Amino acid sequence: MPFGDINLFRYLASIVDIAIIWYVVYKLIMLIKGTKAVQLLKGIFVILLVKLFSDFLGLRTLSWLVDNIITWGFLAIIIIFQPELRRALEQLGRGRFFSRTGGQEEEEGERTASAIIKATDYMAKRRIGALISIERETGMSDYIETGIRVDGKISSELLINIFIPNTPLHDGAVILQKNNVAAAACYLPLSESPFISKELGTRHRAALGISEVTDSITIIVSEETGSISLTKNGELYRDLSRETFKDMITTEIVGKEKEKASSSTLWNWRMKKNG
Repeated sequence: MPFGDINLFRYLASIVDIAIIWYVVYKLIMLIKGTKAVQLLKGIFVILLVKLFSDFLGLRTLSWLVDNIITWGFLAIIIIFQPELRRALEQLGRGRFFSRTGGQEEEEGERTASAIIKATDYMAKRRIGALISIERETGMSDYIETGIRVDGKISSELLINIFIPNTPLHDGAVILQKNNVAAAACYLPLSESPFISKELGTRHRAALGISEVTDSITIIVSEETGSISLTKNGELYRDLSRETFKDMITTEIVGKEKEKASSSTLWNWRMKKNG
């Protein structure tokens, strides 16, 4: 084999090697996003900075202490985050860790949007108060922990049953995470904006509050009027008609899944082309 061909082969191999590592790191980050593991990564980053700082200044005692933390910390991470590691290995064994078809994501998005629309329409007609927050890119694990864990597949029947008056879970917000009902009876931060109308109650203030600190979409059904409202990016859309609400939810949920599916399809096409 000519020398030039060998160099070209090594160059391509290096590119593939870097791409694989990048993709694995990306999937790991997506797996732990919104969990306490994110805080762990921040802690590891601080420890590494302290290590570099102590080596640069020749602080031997501090360097020795950090070295021991790093040595034993790896074992501690395995023990503490055993559930997350087990879930990752299970997904890897099922073939779901590295890829999910665009069709599956789009289908799940349509099913989620349909369940939300049906449940909201039912509750609005009967003036059943509801507060439903949909997690997007920003993790909402801190708010999920304030409520009661549900971890159930989204369905209109489940959402309606949660908000039936005088039931244990009806008071508070439901948080939807990855096409699942993550938790109910959650506490959301109230908006402190002075521009909020005085006639709006706690549900609307909570919906605005969570939209100001996350990129979530939150749906409010008023028990006084049965009106449907929606918040996102710190903005409140009040008294939506059924058709307008349906269009907004479909665009925000199904539309985003289609974008992800297109990106996934393009990625797979490039991988096949390069392969």
